[in-house]
Amino acid sequence: MSEIQDLEALSTQVRRDIVRMVHKVNSGHPGGSLGCTEFFVALFNKVMNLKDTFDMDGIGEDMFFLSNGHISPVYYSVLARRGYFPVAELSTFRLINSRLQGHPATHEGLPGIRIASGSLGQGMSVAIGAALAKKLNDDPHLIYSLHGDGELQEGQIWEAVMFAAGRKIDNLIATIDRNGQQIDGPTEEVMPLGDVKTKFEAFGWDVLSLEDGNNIEAVIRTLEAAKSRTGKGKPVAVIMETVMGNGVDFMMHTHAWHGKAPNDEQLEIALIQNPETLGDY
Repeated sequence: MSEIQDLEALSTQVRRDIVRMVHKVNSGHPGGSLGCTEFFVALFNKVMNLKDTFDMDGIGEDMFFLSNGHISPVYYSVLARRGYFPVAELSTFRLINSRLQGHPATHEGLPGIRIASGSLGQGMSVAIGAALAKKLNDDPHLIYSLHGDGELQEGQIWEAVMFAAGRKIDNLIATIDRNGQQIDGPTEEVMPLGDVKTKFEAFGWDVLSLEDGNNIEAVIRTLEAAKSRTGKGKPVAVIMETVMGNGVDFMMHTHAWHGKAPNDEQLEIALIQNPETLGDY
């Protein structure tokens, strides 16, 4: 198979992991996880420059920070499938004393996780701090971050966005998952976000649009373009349009599956739509 086909097959397996993880404990956030599957697969298997072994300081490699930590199922699956920890450990998701908590945490020492996240609005500040550290260390590698669009309703995001442009944090690529859904309904009904691209540009960022964030070729192409625009005096943002629940037809295009687990029958339907490609845990 081609590299793209391999990544698409991995994406299918990651979707299986997501629905199985949340089903087992009847808890978790499948909707946003499914919508961001192609992004995570592309980022960790094609786009980022990563070392073979994980360490917390991240010197000499690219670093990623997940701000909307509730989509931990996709994060854990991709980390495990890339070899950060055993795939079998996915079966411990959200169990007592597991390293795979509902929101990523650091106290258990899970490889790949550098910050506790899920308290929305904070991840942009953390990513900017890491990007500043890279500059102080003369480390040319990049910082990547991911944020939910509903998360943009947090004021801290815009303070950080203003700071990043003002301090010319040009080694940062922040991606916004623009799926138009949040826990209480469509974002435009809860708190209209308006033209997100224009907002970031007005704050002094270089902004790219990714109209099909569920097409892995488009994700790779746009993130590579974003990389080419770093180091030029502006932080870079990618406004990525995705479909919440992508790949599982009854979960798509609705906020209803933001934080809801499938029952037994629904799990089987989801697994049929995403045939096994690399082996379940």
